[in-house]
This record gives sequence, C-alpha cells and structure tokens, in this order.
Amino acid sequence: MQADIAEQPAVFARLVDEQAGAIAAVAERIAQWQPRNVIFTARGTSDHAALYAAYLTEIRLGIPVGLASPSAMTLYGARPDLRDTLVVGVSQSGGSPDLREVLRVAGEQGAHTLAVTNNAESPLAQVAELHVDVVAGHEIAVAATKTYTAELLALLMLVESIKGGGSLPAEELAALRELPGHAERVLADDTAADLAARYRFADRIVTTGRGYAYPTARETALKLMETSYVAGLAFSGADLLHGPLAMADPDVPVLAVVGGGPAGASMRDVVGRLGERRADVVVFGPSKVDGAAGWVPTPEVDERYAPLLDILPLQRLALSLALHRGENPDAPRGLKKVTATL
Repeated sequence: MQADIAEQPAVFARLVDEQAGAIAAVAERIAQWQPRNVIFTARGTSDHAALYAAYLTEIRLGIPVGLASPSAMTLYGARPDLRDTLVVGVSQSGGSPDLREVLRVAGEQGAHTLAVTNNAESPLAQVAELHVDVVAGHEIAVAATKTYTAELLALLMLVESIKGGGSLPAEELAALRELPGHAERVLADDTAADLAARYRFADRIVTTGRGYAYPTARETALKLMETSYVAGLAFSGADLLHGPLAMADPDVPVLAVVGGGPAGASMRDVVGRLGERRADVVVFGPSKVDGAAGWVPTPEVDERYAPLLDILPLQRLALSLALHRGENPDAPRGLKKVTATL
C-alpha cells in the first residue's frame, strides 16, 4: 500500500502527458452525442470517484446526473428508457459482472455507454462503446489508492474536454501539469501519518466534507474500515448537522475536509458547531479552521483539483493507523482485489 501511494505523482504525470489526446477523442464523441442525462454506475472506491464525477458533470456541464443502483437491472430486471442518456461504468478492474450487465442492458435500452477502468481488456471495457484507460499500472495492495486518484484525474480530464468541445483547454492542461509536483510535496509531509497514534484505540471515526470534498470523506471512511477495521462514518457537512451531530463528543474523532470555494466556506460553520460540542476535529485543507483541534495542510488549488490531493494524507493516515493497530493493510481480512457482485 505504501508503494502504491508513493506512485501517485508519477501516475498523474503519465495521465496528463500520455492520455490527454485519447481522453479528448472520447470527449469529442460524447460532445457530439449531446446526452441529456448521465448515469454513473460503480462499486466501492470507484463509487466515490463516480460521485466526484457527478459533481463535475452537473456543475461544469449542466447535465443532470444519477448514480445507478445495479441491482435494479441485475436482480429486479428493470429496463428503463435510456434514450439520450450516457451511462458510465467506473471500475478499477473492470471485472464486476453486475457493472458489465448494467452497461449491456443500458445499450439495449438506447443509451450510449462508456467504461472508465485500469484494464483495457476487461469485460467492462469490452462491453462499452467507449473506454478511458486510467493507466495507473498494477496495484499491489488490496486497498485501492493510486487507481482511485487516477480515476479522479481521468474523469476530470474527460469532463473538461467535453466542456471544451472535444479538447482540453491549454490553460487547464497547464494547471494539471502542476499536480504531480503538488502531490510529491503532500506525500513528503508526515503530519497525517503522525496522527495515527492519536486514533489507535478509536472504535469509530467520523469523516465529513461538502461538494467536491464529500467523495474524499467517503473514500477516507472506506479506507479506515478496510485497513484498520475502524467504523468509518461518512457524512456530508450538511447531513452531519441534521441529526448525526448529536453523537459528536471528545471521544469520537472527526476528520473534516475543508477546502476553498462555496463548499469549504460552508464547512467552516460545520467545524465551528463541532467545536462547540468539544469534538476532536482535525481539518485537512489549505488553511486552519476555528474550532478544530488540529490541521493537516494541503495545497490551495482550484477546488476541482483538491480531491486528488486531499486524499493523499488521508491514505497515509489509514496506512499508518493500520500498522499502529497491528494490522496488515496490504491484505485486509476477507477481501480480494477484485470483488465480483451480481
């Protein structure tokens, strides 16, 4: 897992330098189709990448987005009318039978289909009309790290290329070329890894964020659960105030992702409310926040880019916490690299 995490700056560079043209070609086809709706289907870590893409698609392209429940088609036999819809399957391995079935049925029901995977020869890639390869390379650990951020970057490049009518604007490409350097600096900071001792005996940890940061909160909770077996409870900042705030106290740690933009401004109020309840809040973001007990700095970048960087120290925290608790983060109990759901 440590080796996979360390590879992420190189994965970013490879995607931007080698895949921009291929992704732009896919974007051009999609722009020509002019879909009126987009539906994403994914599982696990890839579901969080799909959620990020949903925010991007609605905010940047103005197209309504849904996150499909595969069981509606695979278990209940639903056959919705999907004309004028783009259905996107996101999967690191591309090997889950239910996602492949969703794309197959979607094609039959009039949708255009796209697969985003780390395996161009996978069943999901083969059934889709179009494919985007995230070129993350072989991932050693069961817990996904570099494939997750590769999905984020590939989906960002795809959406911005669609917005550009089939090409990634030069200024966007220039900004993306700065990501590997940002990632290297984030990974060189041990602040997050050093936090692990603080949570060694925690039974549950709350993670929270809003907007583009919400998928980061959800992915962090998953990483904590699958590597350290801690109950990770992920909430959007807004939902946290609608009930779950009642469980906040000094014994329940909170990891809050607070970036820039409207969502970050909103999260500052959430952290303040948590502070009033004396919750043990550590903020991950470009600046300190009143009410938080700790802060892990991340670069101040466009909030669309922040999820690719904010997750890096949180991955390191999950890895370090597993080791502090005497667990093996490379081989979580009961889990395999490819999970086949029907």
